[in-house]
Amino acid sequence: MAYLDCSVRNCTYNKEECCCKGDIMVGGKHAGREDETCCESFRDAKNDRFESALEHPCRTISIDCEAVKCVYNSNYKCIAEHVDIMGAGADESKETSCATFKEK
Repeated sequence: MAYLDCSVRNCTYNKEECCCKGDIMVGGKHAGREDETCCESFRDAKNDRFESALEHPCRTISIDCEAVKCVYNSNYKCIAEHVDIMGAGADESKETSCATFKEK
């Protein structure tokens, strides 16, 4: 489990820069840079009529990761201690990124 900071405030799961989903998926199977990754779990809050999955946000979260070229990817799981998801103002998943990504 990683300590997560998420700046994607218009995601339905974001509350106080924490994630209320419980787990997330970072995409970027062929990523060689952080801007080629994304949070596949992103859901635009203005288009979502559902409440967050968890009532209270969590600082630690399980992260599945498709970015196999990242040093923190171990068998499709993120093993970084701290993860930053960026994308202030994002309207869709591809406008987000994993700022913790570091190419092997």
